[in-house]
Amino acid sequence: MSDASDSASADARLQAAVEAIRQKVDLVPEIALILGSGLGDLADAAEDAVHVEAADIPAYPTSTVEGHHGRLVFGQIEGTTVVFVQGRVHAYEGYDMRRLAFPVRLVHALGADKLLVTNSAGGIHRDFHPGTLMFITDHINFAFASPLAGSGYAPRSDVPGERSERHLPFYDTAWTERAQSVARSMGIATREGTYIWVQGPSYETKAEIRAFEKLGADAVGMSTVPEVIQAQHLGMSVLGVSTITNPAAGMGAESLDHDEVLEVGRQVREDLTELVRGIVREA
Repeated sequence: MSDASDSASADARLQAAVEAIRQKVDLVPEIALILGSGLGDLADAAEDAVHVEAADIPAYPTSTVEGHHGRLVFGQIEGTTVVFVQGRVHAYEGYDMRRLAFPVRLVHALGADKLLVTNSAGGIHRDFHPGTLMFITDHINFAFASPLAGSGYAPRSDVPGERSERHLPFYDTAWTERAQSVARSMGIATREGTYIWVQGPSYETKAEIRAFEKLGADAVGMSTVPEVIQAQHLGMSVLGVSTITNPAAGMGAESLDHDEVLEVGRQVREDLTELVRGIVREA
């Protein structure tokens, strides 16, 4: 398949997904929120919610991971129209990078120009304990993959009238500073740091974590970076928040499991829900 036909096919799939959603909801979201492991219930905060199941959206990738419901939730938070992406997918589930980033392209096509992305992560910074909320200020792409690679994707500077992504930060500094101010006003303790993305699904070795620490990573996880790369390419403002659910390998307990990730997510849900409300209100 040629680059042109592949791109046309991708555009057609995106348009079909938009049309399917518009048959169920006509809300135009200002902010899209992608929810990490154990955090999917944050969408319960949406008022007048309308749910669109992933299975009803053409070409939409379906999550196979516990704690990820697989749907879009449209509604209002603090007077702002939002869409929650419940049930993010991961590279280790077998999806290619372009399919992985499809939900971001979709919410952007539906009108969202801001992306608030959350995840659960292992703490590498020695002061980050389970339950720590970390604003992501930068990332390391240790999976060495991108949804922009392959046919049909050219730098934005090659598209007439569009800006090159190299002039846009991956994480919106001003939005992050506002969010930090919101957290302080609420008495919610937060940190900031660099997130490193690995493909998974196995947890990292102790040697890998030692290497990541030397590279400057503060937290490690198996998501987020492909979504952020796609959002930044589209010109969306991005805010990232990691919930530190466990010490990374070699930083604490000898064993790590997904149930632990989900449990810590449940424990910090109240603070994170209130923080998200405040961030949306001040966005």
